Amino acid sequence: MTLQLRYAAKSDVGLVRQGNEDSGYAGPRLLMVADGMGGHAAGELASATAVAIVSDLDVHPPSDAEVLSELSTSIDDAGESIGATIESDPELAGMGTTVTGVFWLDGRLAIVHVGDSRAYLLRDGELLQLTHDHTYVQTLVDAGRITEDEAAVHPRRSLLMRALDGVNPVEADLSIREARVGDRLMLCTDGLSGVMSADEIKARLIDGDPTGAVTRLVDFALERGAPDNVTAVVADVIEVADSDEPVVVTAADRVVVGAAGEPRVRFRLPHVRFPDDAQPDPDRPDAPPPVDGGSPTAEQPLIDSELIVPAAETARRTAARDAVTAEVSRRKRRRRVLVWSIVGVLVLALAGALIATRAWISTQWYVAVNGSAGTGTIAIFNGVPGSLLGFELSSLDTQSTVTVGELPLFDQELVSKGIPAASQADAQRIVTELATRATACKAVFPPAGCPGATT
Repeated sequence: MTLQLRYAAKSDVGLVRQGNEDSGYAGPRLLMVADGMGGHAAGELASATAVAIVSDLDVHPPSDAEVLSELSTSIDDAGESIGATIESDPELAGMGTTVTGVFWLDGRLAIVHVGDSRAYLLRDGELLQLTHDHTYVQTLVDAGRITEDEAAVHPRRSLLMRALDGVNPVEADLSIREARVGDRLMLCTDGLSGVMSADEIKARLIDGDPTGAVTRLVDFALERGAPDNVTAVVADVIEVADSDEPVVVTAADRVVVGAAGEPRVRFRLPHVRFPDDAQPDPDRPDAPPPVDGGSPTAEQPLIDSELIVPAAETARRTAARDAVTAEVSRRKRRRRVLVWSIVGVLVLALAGALIATRAWISTQWYVAVNGSAGTGTIAIFNGVPGSLLGFELSSLDTQSTVTVGELPLFDQELVSKGIPAASQADAQRIVTELATRATACKAVFPPAGCPGATT
């Protein structure tokens, strides 16, 4: 008997985002998810590029000894391809993607990971996270500065420390684990793990076949509001009869979901070779099923320069490209208007807050020391003690002739900390009382608590 993977994949745009920037892949040897981000809504190009390049290992598998180095090389190649896309269109600068993949080694799992997408292993009812998030918040958890619960709600929990951006070189995490019959693997983007706890994931992963499990996971993320794109791949380790026939990966064996499976995305990446897969083209739902060597998902670019594209096909591609370009321009204009509207609202809100704060500060009064603690005089201040961004929050209003050193010791401590007053008149009353006690301390036999008084 031998071990194989049985798998399913699903991706959803979610309930908030306008487009799906996630990509996912599932095949006999490779499971993978990629979460694109940034670059004028071109995150889908980055994630689709990563899936297209790394998934080639499913068709052209490396030897067991070379699998980790080949996975690392494929990550580098994906980064270079993203860089080439940015170089051809500088407006795409800033896009990037996470990559989390598991390569099947006939009983072992080779894991490659960059970013905050995750891989989980469900074994004997226990859920284990196989990857370590490359996020700022995770570094705080690792350093013991915050807890896992605090990390889940931290305002900067999505800030990545590592991602494929086509500009900065990135080192992927690489590891190998043993697999057992009955193991269930789950890969997902943070659109799923960000809204579900480990117990909630396990509850929906533990039963049924991969298709049912992946559907339950994505549907539950949607019930939670799905503020981000949601992509998941589920695979079971199963036992099958031995066969002398070599494993040949066909289009029917491969599943591509999310941005990598969309014709509009593939059309914008003519230099990238995408995998033939079993997903139907949404623009041609009645197209015949895929066969080896061809894909109904999207026509592949002609790499051989000696081949001639028919004039009708060239016109069709040009029209499609123009339509995509026009749509991208419209989205950019809408985004610009939205951004400036938000900036305007924020500026007005900030100005209003500053005016209200300044008005409130002008009504505050306190009595404190003006000068050094030993020789300073008692004074009345308008505002509140302290400073903000280098600006003092109070100003001197009235200064008395009474030095702090003349006061009883208890009053000296109070004045050094600042005595709040209800109004300017109340502050003047406090100064008068302090002056009276300072005068009493000058008597031949000063009261208890005065400097130099005997106990």
